[in-house]
Amino acid sequence: MNYKESSYHKLFKFSFITIASVLVFISIILVMIASRIFRNAELEQLEKVGNLYIEMFDDEYKKSGQISNETMQKLHHRFSTEEKLKIYIYDKDGKCIFSEGDYDQSIINADNRFAVSSKTLVPSSEVKDLAAEIKKEINGKDKKYLKLDSSNISKSEPYLLYGTKKMFVNYNGDREKMYILFCGRTDSIDSFTLKMIIVVSVMALVVVYITFVMLRRRTKKLTSYEYDFLKVSEMYVKGDFSETLTTDIDGLPKEITQCVNALAENVKNSEEASKTFIANVSHELRTPITTVGGFVSGILDGTIPKSRQNEYLAIVSKEIQRLKILISSMLNMTKFESGTMMPNFRETNLTDLVIQTVLMFEKKIDEKNIEILGLDSERLIAVADADLMQQVIYNLVENAVKFVNTGGTLTFEFEKVDGMNCFSIKNTGEGLRDNEIQQVFDRFYKTDESRGKDAAGLGLGLAISRKIVHLHKGHIIVKSVYGEYTKFIIQIPDLSIRQDSGDERTDYGRKR
Repeated sequence: MNYKESSYHKLFKFSFITIASVLVFISIILVMIASRIFRNAELEQLEKVGNLYIEMFDDEYKKSGQISNETMQKLHHRFSTEEKLKIYIYDKDGKCIFSEGDYDQSIINADNRFAVSSKTLVPSSEVKDLAAEIKKEINGKDKKYLKLDSSNISKSEPYLLYGTKKMFVNYNGDREKMYILFCGRTDSIDSFTLKMIIVVSVMALVVVYITFVMLRRRTKKLTSYEYDFLKVSEMYVKGDFSETLTTDIDGLPKEITQCVNALAENVKNSEEASKTFIANVSHELRTPITTVGGFVSGILDGTIPKSRQNEYLAIVSKEIQRLKILISSMLNMTKFESGTMMPNFRETNLTDLVIQTVLMFEKKIDEKNIEILGLDSERLIAVADADLMQQVIYNLVENAVKFVNTGGTLTFEFEKVDGMNCFSIKNTGEGLRDNEIQQVFDRFYKTDESRGKDAAGLGLGLAISRKIVHLHKGHIIVKSVYGEYTKFIIQIPDLSIRQDSGDERTDYGRKR
């Protein structure tokens, strides 16, 4: 079994690649979102630290009027070392007047004005362009400057920047509001991003692995089912129905499997029924043909004396009539199946048809000493196809004579009930079981096979009878009490009722 050739294996590869790609994409998005959130949190923290520095700077400046005393130096050293910040102060023109190390080089005038040292008159090249940008941003609507910078402060690593215009100092004889810039390191962001990448990657790998295992297991099961389906289907094509498809699978494939198994079972039963049908047809045709052939030969060669020829010719006539009904049954079944049967409705004496048919079984009736009741009833006239109805009556009478007990009774009833022409045939005897009542109208079904009785017959009689009755828009009902009797009831509507009824119904009697 080559799993790679299975359609489910191709679906597995496509699904797995799609899921893996989606997980990678989601992981990247998660890392980016988490990093951005963490970076914004760090920027907010930088802003809080910067505002604290400015507040403490202003308080000390108001007390001492100086920015280079020991307290200021300690304040600057504390924020520079503990918070790992770089701090720059600019005047209103964007000139850097204070940066790292300025407390050691600053010159303080007698009036406590801040004089810039020679080493810090001009900011470094890394922050020169940044000064103008900060000034522009702070003078705008935002009143502050928060971002991640990777070019102005250091080219080796980015910095968190917070710039604002909140600090007043005496500069050049005036109290001016200065620009101040805080630069924080991004080590924590890099560390957080790395951790996020590791955590998300591990989780993604776990999900991918679990997905792979589950998809692989499901794919193997479906692939095994697919190959089993192919193998059993090939057996069915060859006419071998010895195996059935497994239904140990979920979803739509299970329903498909059940349908295929049911179809295979129907085909199997149909083939067996067809074989039985052919065997029965051969037997049914051979018996009357042999009888007719033997009697005709006996008449022609003089074996049968002339005084008895009419007697044997009558037997030949009955056998020919039997052949005619048999062949009509097979032809009519084909017409019923194809929907080409066109009945010829006319007024028909159903009682006379029953009497004529009973006379055809006179010999068997005498042999079994059967009592006949009800044929002296009032004549029942109905609009029907006489030939088709005779076939129904023949099938029912034949069935009744076959299964009536020796010395038993055949009872016929004829009546009109609520616009329906009803006649029934009841025979005493073994009767039908509940399961037989449900199947008695099925094609090729023969109750006599299970009882070890006469194997004659095709199992088509009652099936054809039901179709004929339905063609007349009527009903055929079977009632039986096992061990007592079986009764078939035929109901055919009057012509006016039949023309108004477009429904074809089937009624199955129940044991009572």
